[in-house]
Amino acid sequence: MLNFQFYNPTRIVFGKGTISKLRELLPAGKRILMTYGGGSIKKNGVYDQVKEALNGFDVIEFGGIEPNPEYETCLKAVDVVNKENVGFILAVGGGSVLDASKFISIAAGYDGDKWEIMKKLMPLPQKVPVGAVITLPATGSEMNCNLVISRRETKEKFGGGIPSAFPKFSIIDPSVTFSLPTRQTVNGIVDTFVHVMEQYATYDVNSPLQDRWALSIIQTLVEEAPKVLKNPNDYDVRANLFWCATTGLNFMIAPGVVEDWSTHALGHELTALYGLDHGQSLAVILPRLWKALFNEKKEKLAKMARIVWNVGGTDDEAAEKCIALTEEFFRSIGMKTNLSEYGVDAAEAAAELKRRFAERGVNPGETGKLTPDVIYKIVSES
Repeated sequence: MLNFQFYNPTRIVFGKGTISKLRELLPAGKRILMTYGGGSIKKNGVYDQVKEALNGFDVIEFGGIEPNPEYETCLKAVDVVNKENVGFILAVGGGSVLDASKFISIAAGYDGDKWEIMKKLMPLPQKVPVGAVITLPATGSEMNCNLVISRRETKEKFGGGIPSAFPKFSIIDPSVTFSLPTRQTVNGIVDTFVHVMEQYATYDVNSPLQDRWALSIIQTLVEEAPKVLKNPNDYDVRANLFWCATTGLNFMIAPGVVEDWSTHALGHELTALYGLDHGQSLAVILPRLWKALFNEKKEKLAKMARIVWNVGGTDDEAAEKCIALTEEFFRSIGMKTNLSEYGVDAAEAAAELKRRFAERGVNPGETGKLTPDVIYKIVSES
């Protein structure tokens, strides 16, 4: 096991009716910027619950944050924070709203080129703290310091962790996810699955506890996913999926292990270039990336096949079966796994990603073997 430090200061308030606890968590006497997305919170009752809990607080609303939060939109909110003397940001919605709010909270205190914050993941302090009422299980942003922001002008998308960006608290009421469209539910399941894999499917450093924690999340996803599609209003299933998403990226399974994040690196490019949902891009890339780096990952993939799917055989056989079963799982819940199914030319996408990564001079992944030529192979076969 590798040396590590572990730190997570976010308070989680989980369960039915917990939005009413909001007023106990907010700082008194501070002007609050309430951020949200396209208005779904006004349809599912979350907006009304939050407004009731905020009765008596000085609140400014900022809506319209995109599913892949855009830098240009975030800058408008930065102006509001600075001009209106905002003292706290409350993100109400999915991980995109929270990611944007994290960026806003940091960018508001930085006078330089604010896009550099994302390109370099600059370890800057927050000007104002952030809390969340999270409504979508997917990104795990509710209990980590990660954020992902897109820039429309340059078709770029960057993500990663900035230590100051942990939310002070996150309220999770799984019942608010009953009305989620199937597409968002499935995207969240795939996103959670791949988050876990980025921390698990690397190479062994003798971390059996972390491996078992990781695979227990995957086992739960595989068991619960069909249930939520059959009965979207099953509270227990929704609760299990939400906690999988949170624990999948709150750093509990990461200490002492080797991490990858190359599936996300390639997926972000596909989203920026072609507008694929985040979960869609990950489901396209993951199986092909595992095939391209089979020898580096086969030990962990074989272990996963045996524990999650009770597969036997040699490591090579089990690892190959793991790749096939993973793609089969994605497709079983309605997630497409080929670029052609989204109307994207794989050869064109492969050439563009090869060019971008060659220009940056960075080989993503845990081994450094994901060269621009390998990236081309992965995407062209997707």
